[in-house]
Amino acid sequence: MSEKAGTEQAGPGRILLVGCGRLGTQLGERLVRAGAEVFALRRNTSALPAAFTPLSVDLREPVRGHLPEVDRMVITLTPDIQEASDRSNGYLAAISNVAAALPARPRQVVFVSSTRVFEGKSEQRALTEADTPAPVTPRGRTLRDGELLASELFDAHIVRPAGIYGPGREMLLRKVIEGAPVQYAKRTNRIHETDLVRTLQTLLFAENPPPILHAVDQAPAPLGEVVTYIAHRLGIQPPPRLQPELASGNVLGGARLLTLLGTLQYPTFEAGYNHIIASRGPDSSASNR
Repeated sequence: MSEKAGTEQAGPGRILLVGCGRLGTQLGERLVRAGAEVFALRRNTSALPAAFTPLSVDLREPVRGHLPEVDRMVITLTPDIQEASDRSNGYLAAISNVAAALPARPRQVVFVSSTRVFEGKSEQRALTEADTPAPVTPRGRTLRDGELLASELFDAHIVRPAGIYGPGREMLLRKVIEGAPVQYAKRTNRIHETDLVRTLQTLLFAENPPPILHAVDQAPAPLGEVVTYIAHRLGIQPPPRLQPELASGNVLGGARLLTLLGTLQYPTFEAGYNHIIASRGPDSSASNR
């Protein structure tokens, strides 16, 4: 295996999680166990773990007062669908409002975007971090604008996860169980939530982290191959093919992620879905139709 990118900085310190949803909460819990003081910023903080310091803030408006001074920060905001459609830039305003309210720029900032910024690409080869984004939808363009703004304001390290899945993130598994038609020819990438959380934690403390990182596992595959495998594991018929069959999507290379982490806990969709299906128990297939 390749050596990891840089040694880790000492001490977990004070960390701000901006937009602390499911992903941020899992990351924060790991950081607390590592000894960090975690500040969690979101509109409704009632469901946050007691170990977090909650910051109830609506970033659609300028922040009153100052946010706490922190060593590191992770931004996991998601563009609202309506916001992206009307290009109101509420997403960008939220990023700017964070910057205006910080007493000092954190030494390390990680900004979570999406591989959706490549939605306009149609390549036969695997895309890497050196490829230029090509968003075409309002949501994709908003995400790309967010990347550029976070880089400008925070010198942020950009993480682009592919389809995030794991226990509780089971949309594809439900489609298979329900027998919903699937576009078998679509090229897909994914990352297990456990590996994504570990990626974010590692980036926060790496001495020389990459400026852009694609969070993808080692098994890009046509969607038909994935749903057929899930159906086989569940002991049910694969879902029908969506017609007409159209090849779409891209394959993204994950070499840089392996350089950073060394290994993934779930390097393939088979390993990831085996874990999900096992955690659901013996009644996870036909009885759930």
